[in-house]
Amino acid sequence: MNQTTSQSMAVIGGGTMGVGIAYVFAVAGWQVYVVEPDAQRSLGMYQTLKDAAAGGLKRGKLTPEQAGHASEGVQRVAAVADLPRFLDLVIESIPERLDLKLKVLADVDQRQPRLIATNTSALSISQLALAVSDPTHFLGMHFFNPVWSLPMVEIIRGEHTSEAALAMAREFAQSTGKTTITVRDVPGFATSRLDLIASLEAMRMLEDGVASAEDIDHALVTAYRHPMGPLRLSDIVGLDVRLDIARHLSQALGPRYAPPRILEEMVAQGHLGQKSGRGFFEWPHKT
Repeated sequence: MNQTTSQSMAVIGGGTMGVGIAYVFAVAGWQVYVVEPDAQRSLGMYQTLKDAAAGGLKRGKLTPEQAGHASEGVQRVAAVADLPRFLDLVIESIPERLDLKLKVLADVDQRQPRLIATNTSALSISQLALAVSDPTHFLGMHFFNPVWSLPMVEIIRGEHTSEAALAMAREFAQSTGKTTITVRDVPGFATSRLDLIASLEAMRMLEDGVASAEDIDHALVTAYRHPMGPLRLSDIVGLDVRLDIARHLSQALGPRYAPPRILEEMVAQGHLGQKSGRGFFEWPHKT
């Protein structure tokens, strides 16, 4: 990864995606802030950063300097209002709720960063841009989980996004070692549509008794060289997140994205995947 020392950014939200985004920018030498109001959750965030840095160092992926910056160079603040003004980049990475995102983005706008991005995987960039005063410097930067492993960022152009903002987003993403694609602001963008349709079909196959979850995933990994099966990936993403996106895309694009009954039932029962300890697979909790 390229090393920079003069740029600063913030991530709004200390969940799985937010921690991953903070990590890759910290490793690249950025000054990183994470807005996370939950003090207990922030402890988990720091532990995740420490573990990821230690693993990267052990595998030879990081230098000692990079590992130290990743585990110690991220500063948590409790509210958007506590962020410094005029940061180079702020990325919102909170749950996929339009009203919540609009409020948070309006708060971010008051800090006057050079570029504001959302990590949404499904919501309209142009609609979210209504929260900011200058939509020309607002766009989507969609990272993938696990952020430290997957080398691409999907950049989504809103109706008013400027060429300068797109160039800035590409430069910022590439500074962390990522490649980028640029897509229009259409429901599901490119990657969410491709990813979700495979995951939903795998769930329907499981529901229909075609094969076990293990065998369905094994087929995709071995026959089509996917790095991970769609059911295991859904567990990691979060089945509640999958359900939200499926409902959104089914409204926008039609019944081919309608959530399968098995997905709705599992979320209703609290089986959300890795974060709850159980989804299509069992996930032992870390101690």
